[in-house]
Amino acid sequence: MALHPDMAVITAAQKGAYGGATIAEQRRAWGRYTASIAAPRPAGMLVDDRVLALPVHDVPVRVYRAAQPSGACVLYMHGGGFMKGDLDSSDPIAWGFCDRTAATVVSVDYRLTPEHPHPAAFDDCLGVLRHVAAHSGAFAIDPARIAVVGDSAGGHLAVALCLAARDGIAPAIAAQAVIYTVTGTDMTMPSYRENATGFGLTTAACHEYYRMLFSDGDSPPYARPAQAADYRGLPPAFVHSAEFDPVRDDGRLYASRLALDGVDVTYREARGMIHGFMRARFTGAAARAEYEAICDFLRARL
Repeated sequence: MALHPDMAVITAAQKGAYGGATIAEQRRAWGRYTASIAAPRPAGMLVDDRVLALPVHDVPVRVYRAAQPSGACVLYMHGGGFMKGDLDSSDPIAWGFCDRTAATVVSVDYRLTPEHPHPAAFDDCLGVLRHVAAHSGAFAIDPARIAVVGDSAGGHLAVALCLAARDGIAPAIAAQAVIYTVTGTDMTMPSYRENATGFGLTTAACHEYYRMLFSDGDSPPYARPAQAADYRGLPPAFVHSAEFDPVRDDGRLYASRLALDGVDVTYREARGMIHGFMRARFTGAAARAEYEAICDFLRARL
C-alpha cells in the first residue's frame, strides 16, 4: 500500500496533531497542525465573523463572500471528531469553496463534545440553516440555492441536515457534498480493519469520538444517519472518500444506499490518499484536483 506523494505534507504536519493528554491539549495540537499547512485567503474576498442569535443557542459563524458572488450559498461544517476544530482550523477549506465557486460560504462554529454531546452540534447547524434561509436577504443569497458541505464529522452533520430537510424539519437543500465522512455506522466494515492505524486518523479514535458524542444517548436517524430507514428524497450528492482512511467505507456505503434509493449521487475515491487530503491542495496537484472535483459539483448544482 503506497501513499500518494501529495500526502507527504499532511503526514509530516500530522506528527502530534492527534496528541495530548487532555481535551484542551488535543484542541491546541489540532490548531497547530491545521495552521502549519494553511494558506492566506485570496485578495478581494470579503470575510466577517458574526454571532447568530438563534432561539436555543447563539452560534458563531464566519461568512465568506466573493468579489462577484453568484447568489448561491454553501453551509459548511468542519471536521475534528465533533470535539475539536473551529472557524480558524477550517478557514482554508471554507474560503476555498468561496474562491472556486463564487458561492457565499457560511462556516458554522458548532458546539463541541465532550462539553456538549448530541444533539448540540446538530441543533446548532440546523439553527444556522434555518436562519440563513429565513434571512437570505441579509446574506445576499438565493434560499433555493443552498448546499450543505461537510468533511469528516462535518459530513455526518451535513447528511443529518439533508434527512431533516427531507422530513420537513429543515429548509430545502439543493445539494450535498460530504468528504471523508462518518455516518454513524457500527465500524465493522473492512476499512476500519484495513486502515485502523498508520494513516493519521485511527479506528480507536473514531470509537472515542462517538463515545463522547453520545454520552447522553443517541436517537437515530439524525444522531446516526447510517441508521435511517431510507434515503429517498435526499438532494443530489457528491460523496468523496480517501482510499487509506478508517472511515472510507462509511462513504462507500452511503453513496451506494443513495443510489439504490434513487438519489442522484456521484462517488469519488481519492486513490492513495488519507483523511484530510483537502489540506494538501496548496502543495500537490493531485490533491488540488480532488478538491476541484468537489467545487465542480457545487458549481454545476448551484
